[in-house]
Amino acid sequence: MARGKIQIKRIENTTNRQVTYSKRRNGLFKKANELTVLCDAKVSIIMFSSTGKLHEYISPSTSTKQFFDQYQMTVGTDLWNSHYENMQETLKKLKDVNRNLRKEIRQRMGDCLNDLSIEDLRLLEEEMDKAAKVIRERKYKVITNQIDTQRKKFNNEREVHNRLLRDLDARAEDPRYDLMDNGGDYESAVIGFSNLGPRMFALSLQPSHPNAHSGTGSDLTTYPLLF
Repeated sequence: MARGKIQIKRIENTTNRQVTYSKRRNGLFKKANELTVLCDAKVSIIMFSSTGKLHEYISPSTSTKQFFDQYQMTVGTDLWNSHYENMQETLKKLKDVNRNLRKEIRQRMGDCLNDLSIEDLRLLEEEMDKAAKVIRERKYKVITNQIDTQRKKFNNEREVHNRLLRDLDARAEDPRYDLMDNGGDYESAVIGFSNLGPRMFALSLQPSHPNAHSGTGSDLTTYPLLF
């Protein structure tokens, strides 16, 4: 029984369309390989699926570049000429833009001003004034942030300093603690580096009930206190 003729039209079902494409692509590549082997032909096939995926076949005896170079020589055309001309035009525009930017930079540095008219010089002056204003505002913002940061650090350090002073005053009022002075049996251990620098005091601890059996040794214990 003869197989019915298949109507050639677009397959609407996506899955069926992909399966058909895969099968017929493999069959086409198989035929191209048979032509290459049986007839010593150079065959090139380039295919793009509906999803944009590239599939290609090229005879093992050549490469894609060699194939298209031979095509250009045979037909007498240049496939890349228009593309090359577009690239040259784009390169020319980029060079012009780069040259103008370099010229503007030199003008802002005080060079290449002889060819400028009064109006051009006025516009250049306004642009530089605007740029200087933006830079100045940014500089003031950075300075303000640094001042705020240093002020916070200073306030934190002052708070720590005051807290240590209050703690020291509280210990001085405690009868169990006593600050040593120059008239005692121990040297004064007060060290002052500056008005704001660190200070060290020798703090003596005197027990509330001295031990009568402690011998001839002292009952005072000295601790360094830094604030």
